[in-house]
Amino acid sequence: MDLSHMWFNFFSIFCLTGSSRAVGEFCKDYGEEFERVFSVPGESAMLNSTLRAPNVFNYTIVPHNISWYNSKTWRELTREKGKIVVRGTTLWIFNIEMEDAGYYVCIIRTPYGCFKQSNLLIVNQTIPDKCGRPYTTEQVLTNKANDKLSCPLTQHIRIVDNYTIQWYKECELITNAGNPLWGRFKTYNEKLLVDDVRPEDSGFYTCIMTFNLEGHRGRISDTIEGTVKMSFSLVPSVVEPLNNIIKADLGSPLRKRCRVFVPGVGKHRVSVFWAAEDKFISEKISEDNFQEPKSERKAENGVWLERVLNFPVVKEEHFYLNYTCQVSSDRAFVSAFFTLLPTDANHLLPLWILLTGLLMLTGSAFIYRPFKIDIVLMFRRMFPFLYTNTDSDGKVYDAYVTYPSLFGGEVSGEAEMFALHMLPQFLEGKCGYKLFILGRDSLPGQAIVDAVEESIQASRRLILVYSGTTFCSRGHSDKDSPVEAWQSFERQTAMHRTLLEGSLQVILVELEEITPTQLAFFPESVLHLRRRQGAICWWKSSRVRRNRGLKCGGCREMNEGEDRRGELASASVFSPSLSSSSRFWKELRYYMPVRGKRMSCPERTAC
Repeated sequence: MDLSHMWFNFFSIFCLTGSSRAVGEFCKDYGEEFERVFSVPGESAMLNSTLRAPNVFNYTIVPHNISWYNSKTWRELTREKGKIVVRGTTLWIFNIEMEDAGYYVCIIRTPYGCFKQSNLLIVNQTIPDKCGRPYTTEQVLTNKANDKLSCPLTQHIRIVDNYTIQWYKECELITNAGNPLWGRFKTYNEKLLVDDVRPEDSGFYTCIMTFNLEGHRGRISDTIEGTVKMSFSLVPSVVEPLNNIIKADLGSPLRKRCRVFVPGVGKHRVSVFWAAEDKFISEKISEDNFQEPKSERKAENGVWLERVLNFPVVKEEHFYLNYTCQVSSDRAFVSAFFTLLPTDANHLLPLWILLTGLLMLTGSAFIYRPFKIDIVLMFRRMFPFLYTNTDSDGKVYDAYVTYPSLFGGEVSGEAEMFALHMLPQFLEGKCGYKLFILGRDSLPGQAIVDAVEESIQASRRLILVYSGTTFCSRGHSDKDSPVEAWQSFERQTAMHRTLLEGSLQVILVELEEITPTQLAFFPESVLHLRRRQGAICWWKSSRVRRNRGLKCGGCREMNEGEDRRGELASASVFSPSLSSSSRFWKELRYYMPVRGKRMSCPERTAC
């Protein structure tokens, strides 16, 4: 064995077995960990070293051991009941006292050398009559939007067991127990959901986590300074183009605009640009096609953005390409496209002749109105190629179904039967639509908030099924059941996308006649939609009125010649069949998405 090899082995043994006074003396020093750890007496702290990393040594194949030391005494820290837990590069200190403040050193030893790094623990004395931690982080809430705060203890949560988190605003506990003070606040895991953010929601929020770790019981907290941003910009929506086909004559000019609506107040940071096959289109007017400068027009509740794609002369190479309008903001990235095809006059002529004849036959409003739904359904069935196929719009479901459940009572049970059996049996079984029903289609163990938000965003329509007693629990109880709370969250999310973002169409299905007393309990958003667009009345089709009183003035008009004589008070609200000729099912299909030329309903009347 040569002399250099003997010296190398001696050095390795010394690093592994050196005296306490020489701990880390010959180790490569990686300095102080960037993030300092703050704590207060009585709580716990987690110190984490970043030494075990590929840029330090190949820890996957090189044997190594990890030790922690207190820099004041250079005593190696090991498991200590009620005080210390060492987990590799992570050091936990429980029941912190003021004298625990200082530097803690992590040393990793290998057969070839060693490495060290320091972590600083700062312990602050709590201030009398003050709540929260002395050091805070800032998070921003958006005014008038639904927003959330996130507890900064995420990396702690991944390690500990049996944790619970409580939220405080200033010194007051935030609960989901229906307290009027916290009616707009909901706690969900490490997040605090805030509906309809207001300026008074600014302030200091503290999340306190209690947990177990290897038999130790600890508590750790963090404080957030929540600020409300008055100027805000929500998710933009592309109104035009519509993911459709546009035809043009060879050699003719063409201008196509991209129209985007950005809900919000004040300044926004939204960019709009055109691309062809993922290649940015030039702004130089000397090019074969170019995009004009972006224009902007303010509206009452947002701003309209517009950018025009200009073809001075349509050329052969312009055809059969997708031209995409791409919109990016700090909220989301959205896009829409059109495909440019050459005009086929011979193919369109018979179609326009047929369409003109049909319009002449149905031109009179007096004739058209009673048979509007039948005419439209027939037109969809006969000419499916006129409609854009929905398979390319990025959505997964044709409709998201929300309904009153587990509230008790006969009507609630019938509502569940209607939503879980009759709707799927007809819309999925007979018409080929795809529905999402929470509980039936959500994944086991999936977070309900995520399931609701993702599924509504992935749906083309939302079907809101309700009866006269659906909203009557409001004001009668100090607490909402978990089911009522999540169904309220479903409605709030749907109404936000419908009324503020305009990205979702809601179909109201009314199971029974609503009395003025019941109408007083309806949410304002549902009342607004009911007045604006009406509801599809199942109770009219069933020829049964469970509640005597005010007629369903908000419902869409049906055939006034419908014979309602011979009503049977004891009949079930589910007496009609699943026949496609039922007036109710026709009207529901009328407001459902049109499937386009690649999909048609197996019934006589197209979907």
